[in-house]
Amino acid sequence: MTKITEKSTEKRLHLAYLDGLRGLASLYVVFVHIEPSIGGQLPTLWSLFGRTMKYGSFSVVTFIVLSGYVLMLPVARSENGHLKENLINYIKRRSQRILPPYYVTMFICLLIAAIIFILENLTSFQWNNDAGAGAYSPKFSLMDVLSHLLLVHNLSGSTYLTINPPMWTVATEWQIYFLLPLLLLPIWRNFGLLLVVIIAFAIGLTPIYLFNGLLESASPWFLGVFSLGMAAADIGFSRKPKLLAMRNSLPWGWLAIIFTCIAFLTEWQKLGLHIWINQSFFGLAVACLFISFTKSIVEDKQLPFLVRFLQHHIFIALGTFSYSLYLIHGPVLVFVRYFLFYLPISPDIFAAASYLVGTAMSLIIAYWFYLFFERPFMSGFLKKRKVKDALS
Repeated sequence: MTKITEKSTEKRLHLAYLDGLRGLASLYVVFVHIEPSIGGQLPTLWSLFGRTMKYGSFSVVTFIVLSGYVLMLPVARSENGHLKENLINYIKRRSQRILPPYYVTMFICLLIAAIIFILENLTSFQWNNDAGAGAYSPKFSLMDVLSHLLLVHNLSGSTYLTINPPMWTVATEWQIYFLLPLLLLPIWRNFGLLLVVIIAFAIGLTPIYLFNGLLESASPWFLGVFSLGMAAADIGFSRKPKLLAMRNSLPWGWLAIIFTCIAFLTEWQKLGLHIWINQSFFGLAVACLFISFTKSIVEDKQLPFLVRFLQHHIFIALGTFSYSLYLIHGPVLVFVRYFLFYLPISPDIFAAASYLVGTAMSLIIAYWFYLFFERPFMSGFLKKRKVKDALS
């Protein structure tokens, strides 16, 4: 029996680099959603920096692959290939983890919108769309509110980016949570790993190509991307001879680099390729990365530099409240920009302040949001993990 099989029987395996990766991905999303220009004009230096801030979708892909990986880990390491709990308890646990912070964020967004509405009708104040440009808008319809409350706003192009745009991915991931035990795991148990990936991508791409882009706003191909995370967990911990041979023979680190290069190449707009292609290649890269990193950890090999980098206590601490950061940064950034917009400062100072103040305020408010509205609803194991412990 190999080391990886022996250790897979342990009660819990905590891969700290996943927390660091989650934290950095969330921080990058914050950078992407910062609007550093005034009137569409951006100084040359900041314009060059801004070009590196156009890959926010890759962070979202990382979240989806990571979700598939983490949820599949206990299944891949189990004896019977089933979730530890029944369907009801599984949905209850996912709901408790995801929904309370989501709905609190919704309430905050609606409260801010209500205050702005009152001010516009009772005072001379009028919301300035140029000053308040960004990942939050106080102008939305009743349909926007209802669709967000039901977590179906991602299914329509008219609602998925309203109110708090980053939240569309929460709805997509929430829907995938149901398909894991009801569809993906039964296929995996009965037909194997390859077929579950093929079927997941086929289901996700069917509305794109057979129904004229139906549901495209929900990125339905993320079901296939999610299955790549499942595949990474299965390959990483499977006892099946073929998957064991695959795990030990393929150069997973180099494959991650190759697929990352292909992802950036296929993202090039002049090629005119659909976005699902580059996102899927990046999902493959992340999945290969997980296999490579986890293999080196479980086999007690010398950790690659990137693993040690991701396991830095600062990034692990950031990963602890990354969900709160992802949810709440939109309104924070918009109001930081609104404040800076009316200051008599140069475009360079405005851009610098947008990044520095916007990031700092997003982190501070997200941390307090995490303490009050996310951490109390975590499971016992996650609840014991505190940011100050990671920083100590």
